[in-house]
Amino acid sequence: MRRFGDIVAVDGVDLAVQEGEIFGFLGPNGAGKSTTVRMLTTLLRPTGGRAVVAGFDVATHPAEVRKRIGVALQDAAIDPLMTGNELLDLQAVLYGIDRSRARLRAGELLERVGLTAAAHRRVGTYSGGMRRRLDLALALMHEPVVLFLDEPTTGLDPMSRLTLWEEVRYLNKELGTTVLLTTQYLEEADQLADRIAIIDNGRIVREGIPRELKAQVGAPTLLVAVPDEQRERAREVLVAFGDIRPTAEGTLGVGLRDGAEGIAMVVRSLDQAGIRLHRMELNEPSLDDVFAEATGHSLEGARSRLLEPAAGAPPTKGRRRRGGRK
Repeated sequence: MRRFGDIVAVDGVDLAVQEGEIFGFLGPNGAGKSTTVRMLTTLLRPTGGRAVVAGFDVATHPAEVRKRIGVALQDAAIDPLMTGNELLDLQAVLYGIDRSRARLRAGELLERVGLTAAAHRRVGTYSGGMRRRLDLALALMHEPVVLFLDEPTTGLDPMSRLTLWEEVRYLNKELGTTVLLTTQYLEEADQLADRIAIIDNGRIVREGIPRELKAQVGAPTLLVAVPDEQRERAREVLVAFGDIRPTAEGTLGVGLRDGAEGIAMVVRSLDQAGIRLHRMELNEPSLDDVFAEATGHSLEGARSRLLEPAAGAPPTKGRRRRGGRK
């Protein structure tokens, strides 16, 4: 538990991350993800409860915990006037790594994250993706057994995001590093995590293997876009085909009981009710559906995939999309 005055930021979070797994910690901004990570990494003292990381209590043995963990925070400060090499040298000194070992280790890490050519440049000249990769190398300098990544790809372009994903997979599969990854990106958690926990308002609302959590949701979600003035009438029609689900503003969602086979009947019913259909899309159960089922609202930042019609283009009947990690 963690309180800030009268505000309870984290309340009753109970997690057990297994050795050698990638554990995804998923939730919107302000849900308590970063606060939990700061407590687990000894940067913030819990106001209640107990946490053990790498075999040591974070409150009573913080120094032992720090020796065994690597941390790459979303808001990590990296001196822009220092070079990549200088920062890795400094990290080695802080962890008591001898010079010869540090030099070898730095070279390995820079090559691993693709920064060998930029090692002698000042960090102020690095792109956002390069800084994130350097931050990852710094977190790995002392070969931690547990790696904490706090929203590591926020603000990165798609290519940099994919590169970092590959690094996380390599660390986990090839080196056996245990990874706790916090993110608000559904796809990131779905692609990387062996297990996930979803946090909302400081509490864990779901936990398990992504594919199993999605299977529990059951029916796929049919998203439809109709004129604003016909939305309530359309909702009355859709409720006959399944449960109404939270969606992004501007669309309606229904857990289609009969799956793809029920689409034709939905279209016919909407037409008979005089409702003009702009767009339609069928999505297989996603982590956002899991979140919506658990909390009653859609995950912040998880937008409808429904495409806006191009200028001058006639409405189409939509498309079917499949996705998922496994």
